[in-house]
Amino acid sequence: MTTVTEPHRLWRNTRYLTWLVSDTSKGLAASLFGFAIPLLALIVTNDPAQAGIIGGAGMVARLLMTLAGGVLADRHRRIALMLLGSLIGIVLAGGFTLLALGDAMTFGSLLVIDVLLAARSGLFDVAGESAIKEIVPDDAMGRAQAANQGRDAALQLAGGPLGGLLLGVGGWLVGVVMTLCHAIAALTAWLLGRQARRAGVIDAGADDDVEPTATAKTNAWAELREGFGWLLSRPDLGGVLLITTVINLGFNATITTVIYTLQQDGYSELLIGTLSASIGAVMLVGAVCAPLLVPRIKTGILTIAGLSVVSVGAIVLSMVTEPWAIAVVLGAAVLLVPALNAGMMGYFMVATPSHLLGRANSAAGVLGMGAMPLAPLIAGFGLAWIGREWTILICAGLCLISVVLAVSNRALRALPVESGWAAHAKQYETA
Repeated sequence: MTTVTEPHRLWRNTRYLTWLVSDTSKGLAASLFGFAIPLLALIVTNDPAQAGIIGGAGMVARLLMTLAGGVLADRHRRIALMLLGSLIGIVLAGGFTLLALGDAMTFGSLLVIDVLLAARSGLFDVAGESAIKEIVPDDAMGRAQAANQGRDAALQLAGGPLGGLLLGVGGWLVGVVMTLCHAIAALTAWLLGRQARRAGVIDAGADDDVEPTATAKTNAWAELREGFGWLLSRPDLGGVLLITTVINLGFNATITTVIYTLQQDGYSELLIGTLSASIGAVMLVGAVCAPLLVPRIKTGILTIAGLSVVSVGAIVLSMVTEPWAIAVVLGAAVLLVPALNAGMMGYFMVATPSHLLGRANSAAGVLGMGAMPLAPLIAGFGLAWIGREWTILICAGLCLISVVLAVSNRALRALPVESGWAAHAKQYETA
């Protein structure tokens, strides 16, 4: 007799919905700050190079603290870390608000607040990303990641215009809304912990009984090396990290160059925010399509297609300067990105053991985003030295390199559709 298991109904999973509200509130705060900081830096310094230094320093801080965040996420209760991170976010966002109200925005103060907020993200965001594995079963992970991509697109859709409107009033109002977002994230993280205790669910981390020996270690460096070692030993995961690094650097440097150029050409913050919203709108469409694509198209093929479209878009961006044309090109370039991310992130969550997820997440983040601090520096110094067109063409060249690496990567090409993730991942497990 064959038993048919009913598919997990994601939108009836109360714990997932609570997690989504918490993570979305935190994400909106990050989106607002990520939009405001580059423009505030340019307004205060009127120098793309100095703005690039601020952005690069924040990214370095986030990457470094992500390493510690991965260890914390595997040692301690992940939901408790979500709560603590949100409480610290309230304090830092409040500090940013006071700086703006006191007209104390300088190169130095922006550098310090950007580094502190970025460090907070690195230290605590890994816990939130890893907690979802204990909330959503493997057979729904692809759909959950697709929903998360839709959420991220909606944040970008709302974050740009909202950030432009708030910044038009004053930087202090950006800080007020950020503080409110972190407060909502803290409240819902607390509720998530209560739901777990009522349901008798053990929050992953220090109490994860899947691999008791993993938490018995007291040497953080040894734990961190274990996470990196495991990830790099997996051909299905480690092999794509260089590709991720190159495409992240190339495309983010392209977008940063475009934003810096628009600001220097005198376009308003609202218009730049609207441009960001148009990208978010297209990504939202892509996220709606993602649940249809991920179960039907091999993840490896979907990834190569997405990278190729992004690369073509970067090349075309070097040729257009009008905001409406930039919006059209960027929109076309990112259409497949939500499906690409849903496939790769969903497979990663299914393939990674829970007791290693925090460290593996941080290792993947550091290796995949390791070159990201160079993006604002490339944009800032590139504009100052060689101009917009050549800076974007160099970035487009990096994107094309990622496509070549992806096509030549056998492990990436072999990644199956969602239904085959668990079985595919098992063949790489060591005894």
